[in-house]
Amino acid sequence: MLDDVDQQLVHALQISPRAHWSLVGGVLGIDAVTAARRWQRLTDQGLAWVSAAPGAGLSGHAKGCLAFVEVDCESGALLDVARAFTALPYVVTVEHVTGDRDLLMTVMLEDVGTLSRWVAGHLDTMEGVRSSRAYVAGAVFTEASRWRLRALTPRQAERIAQDVPDPEPAGEPDALERKLMVALSADARVSYTALAQECGSSPDTVRRRVRRLFASRMVQARCEVSRPLSDWPTAIILWAQLPPDQVTEAAQRISSMREVRLCAGVAGRHNLMVAAWSRSVQDTQRFEAELVRTAPRLVVEDRSIALWPMKRSGHLLDQHGYRTSMVPVNPWAVETGAEL
Repeated sequence: MLDDVDQQLVHALQISPRAHWSLVGGVLGIDAVTAARRWQRLTDQGLAWVSAAPGAGLSGHAKGCLAFVEVDCESGALLDVARAFTALPYVVTVEHVTGDRDLLMTVMLEDVGTLSRWVAGHLDTMEGVRSSRAYVAGAVFTEASRWRLRALTPRQAERIAQDVPDPEPAGEPDALERKLMVALSADARVSYTALAQECGSSPDTVRRRVRRLFASRMVQARCEVSRPLSDWPTAIILWAQLPPDQVTEAAQRISSMREVRLCAGVAGRHNLMVAAWSRSVQDTQRFEAELVRTAPRLVVEDRSIALWPMKRSGHLLDQHGYRTSMVPVNPWAVETGAEL
């Protein structure tokens, strides 16, 4: 398990993923070198990492498409199919799950038209894929960048939060900002100098652009911890139905629940999707009961448990949940294989 300082370190970076080590160390009561060395050990061992992906600032301006895709595989083909999907830069998350689908994926693309062409021309023609279903996300009420380990005191959390930039309006990213978004997905703490070299710009320009990307939430960074080390080793995904005029109010209450990592409106057989971390398989039943108490009109219509989260926000995980490598997230790198 992570010790107390490691947990505080992860919590601090969940609040401000690019915080300087001097600030993090000061809040934790250790020096900056010790904070950096501890973080390096966690990342080297695949225990924790900081990633970034296109955020709500894009989708809120019709500049992106977030979809959840279920895939059924031919018998014996699941691992080969999953490996093929994990290699794709726009398939952000891949999970082997229980229930009425073999794989559940999160896909980020430029627009719904691209999603349609990709499903028709690539996904449904892949060897080993028997069938698929795609659900486009509408409002995302909460997502994993807002989930917290809660290891800091309120005062410590407040000090770290002062480092977070003030909100700014979002816009359409230009070519440099797209390059920066892809580079940040590999390591959201990478230096401005390294980003400038990779993206062909100056450190000062990169600093301004990165600040804008985060302040506008066009990019959302998150500090992840290997799930078995978080006291929340079981992931559950629920699909639910609510009266349309109650979705927003109920989703806001659900989003405040300790276990919830994702709560999003979806267009499909159900109108709400909830993903949460739980302490055990047995505890998922308690969580579902609490969910219904939180939103009494909610009807849970389907549920799955993640057996193996193979890819999370671009980072590849082994069967124990530890990070092994990553594929930079790039919603603009899709080859649809079809013209409709």
